[in-house]
Amino acid sequence: MYMWLLIKYRRKMEKRRLFLNLTKNKRITLVFEKCFSDATATNNNERTTHFGYKTVKESDKVKEVYTVFEKVANSYDRMNDAMSFGIHRIWKDIFIQRLGPTHGTKLLDSAGGTGDITFRYLNYLKNTPNYQDVKSSVTVCDINKNMLDVGKVRAKNLGWTDQNNFNIDWKQCDAEKLPFEDDSYNAYTIAFGIRNVTHIGKVLSEAYRVLTPGGCFMCLEFSHVDNNILKWLYDQYSFQIIPVLGTLIAGEWQPYQYLVESIRKFPKQEEFKDMIEVAGFRNVTYENLNSGIVAIHSGFKL
Repeated sequence: MYMWLLIKYRRKMEKRRLFLNLTKNKRITLVFEKCFSDATATNNNERTTHFGYKTVKESDKVKEVYTVFEKVANSYDRMNDAMSFGIHRIWKDIFIQRLGPTHGTKLLDSAGGTGDITFRYLNYLKNTPNYQDVKSSVTVCDINKNMLDVGKVRAKNLGWTDQNNFNIDWKQCDAEKLPFEDDSYNAYTIAFGIRNVTHIGKVLSEAYRVLTPGGCFMCLEFSHVDNNILKWLYDQYSFQIIPVLGTLIAGEWQPYQYLVESIRKFPKQEEFKDMIEVAGFRNVTYENLNSGIVAIHSGFKL
């Protein structure tokens, strides 16, 4: 069954990525689709951007991304385990350890979806001494209602809705236009979400705006592998296996094809570091995990 799905998927991708171009001397040449990483202007002055390897209108990307996560919300956590062999849990644990929240922290977990970062943040605080003395809070922000609904159910099942010393607020909102006042939070996290937005710079500027002076920005995101052999293996796994897993587990291969394409379109570590600095953050650093499969970026509003 697996081989049949793989063959079927590869045939679909060949049809999607290739088209026939008749040259002047009547020879038939196979030409790959061109993929544009930067926003460009169309004839009617509406700017375009990338959605994976596709070029789409900026106004359409939000809808496309929303549809992706609307489809996969209920299987999102299972697919994360399957795709990463559970390693995503370790990455997220390290991420929260690097954040090192203290009691009384007011966290904005942007693109927080099903709550993976939020629950780790709460567990971290609960496992530190005297957590009962000061109330801590987290606002989970996500543009997708289905993802938030899954997170709310998980919070109830895990018992977080009955904790007096922790407050969780679930908000459906756009990371590019946050509905919060300036200087509202002293920590901001975004994990595996920023590559899905239309304007990365706007998200970073909004993160800077809502953080208090001294506040910490942290981003966990898929990045670019720095080992050529591992990169080749990673590419084979990403493009050949992950969409098949999506078909088997979630019944959808297109969202996971977008996933692997969006990772390749995301800026490299140094470029993203520069973007964070342009937004105003200082002491900006990044840490590669697993040879750059993912990276933790951090900066401070000083």
